[in-house]
Amino acid sequence: MGKELVIIEKLKKIGEKVSQVYFGIGVAAMGLLAVLVIFSVIARYFFSLSWKQLSEFNVTLFAFTTFWGMGINVLKGEHVIIDIVYDKVPPAIKRWLSVANYLIMLLVDLIFTWQGVKYVGVAGKQISQGMEIPMKYMYGIMPVCGAICAVCIVIKIIEFIAADVSYFAPKNQVLTKDTP
Repeated sequence: MGKELVIIEKLKKIGEKVSQVYFGIGVAAMGLLAVLVIFSVIARYFFSLSWKQLSEFNVTLFAFTTFWGMGINVLKGEHVIIDIVYDKVPPAIKRWLSVANYLIMLLVDLIFTWQGVKYVGVAGKQISQGMEIPMKYMYGIMPVCGAICAVCIVIKIIEFIAADVSYFAPKNQVLTKDTP
């Protein structure tokens, strides 16, 4: 049993490192996007300079950060959730509600990913007007990030199943005048 725990701990450390790299790529992309947008605005308004390649790259980078962030939001639990009813459910039931919720998310994500693959197959052969590269590199962001998000969802499902019931205790309590 001790050997299995060591392996699990090693896998957790590897998972944490991979998660940090994944998050770091998202942060770096957002930082680059912010710098390039500020640069583009200053160049356009103060110097009347504009580059179609930079404009298209900014749009692509924006799409990348949006889709890349899907998995990050799943891992960090930062996606939208209406928890007013969820917090009133007993923790033992919350586990299975969470698993069901994430299975639905996984289904939607897999449909999104499959449709992204099909779209890349249809529109990916075109050449972009700005950067003059095949659009498959730009549209490919969708299925790649969708697949990464699917992995993140599966990780969360496993986490829910393996977690202690205390993991599902209410986290967002509404404080009112009647609450002590």
